[in-house]
Amino acid sequence: MDTAYSFAAMPISNYVFPNDLHVHWSMMIVLYPYITGLVDGAFIIAALYYLFDIKTLRPVARFSLLFALAFLCCATLPLLLHLGRPERNLNMLLTPSPTSAMAGFGYIYAVSMGVLVFIVLFVYRPDLVELRVTSKGWLQFLYRAMTFDSIDLSEDALVLDKKIIRFLVGIGIPIAVVLHGYVGFIFGGVKANPTWSTPLMPVIFLFSACVSGICAIILAYIVIRKIKGRTIDHRCIKTCIKTLTLFFILAFAFEMLEVFSHSYLRTGYHHMVEGLLNGPLADSFWFWQVKIGSVIPLIILGVMGIFNIKDRLYDFMAAVVSTILLLQVFLMRWNVVIGGQLMSKSARGYTEFHPEWFGKEGILAVIIVMVIPFIILFVFSRIFPFWTTGNETDV
Repeated sequence: MDTAYSFAAMPISNYVFPNDLHVHWSMMIVLYPYITGLVDGAFIIAALYYLFDIKTLRPVARFSLLFALAFLCCATLPLLLHLGRPERNLNMLLTPSPTSAMAGFGYIYAVSMGVLVFIVLFVYRPDLVELRVTSKGWLQFLYRAMTFDSIDLSEDALVLDKKIIRFLVGIGIPIAVVLHGYVGFIFGGVKANPTWSTPLMPVIFLFSACVSGICAIILAYIVIRKIKGRTIDHRCIKTCIKTLTLFFILAFAFEMLEVFSHSYLRTGYHHMVEGLLNGPLADSFWFWQVKIGSVIPLIILGVMGIFNIKDRLYDFMAAVVSTILLLQVFLMRWNVVIGGQLMSKSARGYTEFHPEWFGKEGILAVIIVMVIPFIILFVFSRIFPFWTTGNETDV
């Protein structure tokens, strides 16, 4: 009896329920919020110019719209690859359910795509009208459709276009907020997972999305201009870095606030969350995401904001910090999506996840999905000029 009692009194460790052994939301579900975040952040840069009239962002304003549109075209691709029957997504349109949180993304995505397409067409209408005159064949037909069969470039017409653009961008901002805040809402709504079920989740996802999108615009602008042998507008980069610093401070503050609030409140599952962060996620969260991906960029951004740095060095530091923060946001998505599923419902153990190279959700598939938006962006560059040739400071 003493032996049996001693055995029963021993704490059970690393016990995982059979249905918790496998991580069901894997690489594609990590990639899905990452891509939508790039869309939101890029759109924020464009909105700061077209709605809030921040002139220094003019060199990247039109490029940001095309960048956002290219990635928005692929925003649903990770979800479709994750589904076992991707063709069933059409049921959402055939049998709509306004009260479904999962179906909500489809409605938000459709509205976002429509608004962004019309913004791009109105912004590029003067260029499209000129290209329509010089083009032939199917390109002329394409430009005719994209200009709404109108070649009116009078002053009154252009003033009306600007008013329409401001209106569309104005309604596009809350749509963009809902588009990515919805992702955090879906995770935060899973009450059974203590690492997800927090009202801060939509806010964290939203601010980190702005960080990743702004970083992507900075890095893409610098790289493309360098490859093309064109000058880089330093004032534009400086404004982007200031905007990035604001959003990154907010994102990092809310991320740490969530962790410290869990630690201070010590709710029923605190021991599991603490064990997760200090166990399976110790390297990916504390070392890579916090120390390497957050503290180092904070120091670099502080140096860039305090000291007077030469333009070429400043642009190089902007590219470096943008690269680090793009990886940091991806790690944040990884730690939330994958890390949240490593904790068993038994509250006594953790499972493991090892990504595969092949398969529909393998590393190779993730790389291919991330390359597709850049191919679309290249196609867009053949139709919509990133910037005008008359003045290097124009977009």
